[in-house]
Amino acid sequence: MRKVLCVEPVIFVYMFASSLTSPLVQQFIYRRLWEGEYNSTFVSPGSNGTYCEQNKSSPAYVKQKEVQEKASVFNMQLDLTGAVPSLIVAFVIVANGDRQGRKRSLVLPSMGALIADICLTVISYFSLSLSILFAVAFISGLFGSMATFLGGGFAFIADVCHDEKQKTTRIAVVDLIFGVVSGLAGLLSGYFLRGIGFTWTFVTASLLHVVNIIYIIFFLEDTVGISEFQHQSPVSCKELLRDTFSGVYMLFKTAPYKKRILIIVLLFTFMTYLFTMVGGSSLFTLYELDEPLCWNEVYIGYGAAAFTSVSLTSFLGVYLFSKCLKDIYIVFIGIFSYIGGMVMAAFAKTTLLMFLVRVPSLLCFMPIPVLRSMLSKVVLTGEQGAVFACIACLEVVTGTISLSVFNILYAATVAWFSGFSFLLSAGLCLIPLTVLCWLLCTSWNGEDLALLAPEEVSSIESIDS
Repeated sequence: MRKVLCVEPVIFVYMFASSLTSPLVQQFIYRRLWEGEYNSTFVSPGSNGTYCEQNKSSPAYVKQKEVQEKASVFNMQLDLTGAVPSLIVAFVIVANGDRQGRKRSLVLPSMGALIADICLTVISYFSLSLSILFAVAFISGLFGSMATFLGGGFAFIADVCHDEKQKTTRIAVVDLIFGVVSGLAGLLSGYFLRGIGFTWTFVTASLLHVVNIIYIIFFLEDTVGISEFQHQSPVSCKELLRDTFSGVYMLFKTAPYKKRILIIVLLFTFMTYLFTMVGGSSLFTLYELDEPLCWNEVYIGYGAAAFTSVSLTSFLGVYLFSKCLKDIYIVFIGIFSYIGGMVMAAFAKTTLLMFLVRVPSLLCFMPIPVLRSMLSKVVLTGEQGAVFACIACLEVVTGTISLSVFNILYAATVAWFSGFSFLLSAGLCLIPLTVLCWLLCTSWNGEDLALLAPEEVSSIESIDS
């Protein structure tokens, strides 16, 4: 059977299934906590009744805020449970992809997502305790979760794309797929929930992961050739860990000083921006469920779908700006776009204004693919797995800490100003902006990426000497 090097269908299906269930899990937790607090059946807005109390002097309003706080803290604890195992697995699997192939980084998270969706189906159908979700999160983390999938997917793309000038655009295309599919799934999630409920939506996501696993195993060709010796002589766990850490260690140890500092600075910039963006955007669902917006599941789906336009415009921005601007300036534009959206979201008290938040945020996704591309350009071909393993681990650590910090902060401030977390997210963007300004004020700017590209490795030695 002839195999293909087309990984985009894998990314499409995985992201659609994951994005279909992600907002539903938050709403599932919110509804179960609401029913436990009120000891009655949840009534969605738009039905005969409403759960969203706006009279601040009412006891129901106080209980409503308590549910918001409990849901925020519960989501934070759930994220922490799955973060630790996924961090270790992502680092080991993605880093070893340079020698053992990329398909493991794709199939393992898909299997973990399948197990998680099956468990969610059972929990929803039999109305089991929410505490079981912690075991589900931990098991899903053992399979690598989203971090391993992202690391493997982008390393796969880096292997396929041999033209360095097209690498930024190609990675941006993958990010576009993430954004568009996430928005499409988010839009459909509300209709799925209203039409077939939680249980059958989780079943649908499970079937999608089954299709994805079949495609990866039987139809997708690996970009890394595995020698016959590797097949016949499996290494021990100790040797595997040693090879893994030595690969990442050598990435920094043997690199010239200028290259090493540039990698560290770019990773720090990536981490700080990701921290602010993940933390701020993760609160949208809870913010929209609360007064005065009081959105139902369909409106929440519309809100998630609005990010489709943001992903598309961010991709177009990368495509067009890359023709006339250096990468570092594209990152600047994207960060300022995000700041504008978060400041506007902090004071959005009407449905129209909340939808218009996406207008200043139209280019906010640009820094992520551009920074990934900048890092990929700095390292050698055989170091792609190591650098994307670092990126994947940073995404897990940064995302987990960010979700924890912002959920706790939201729980502490929702009673007096629910938009405070958005303002903080915008303010923290000053950190990556400061780092980028430092890069511009020194000789370590976009010019150095050309000097550090794989085909220009010989020039590195002359730079250091």
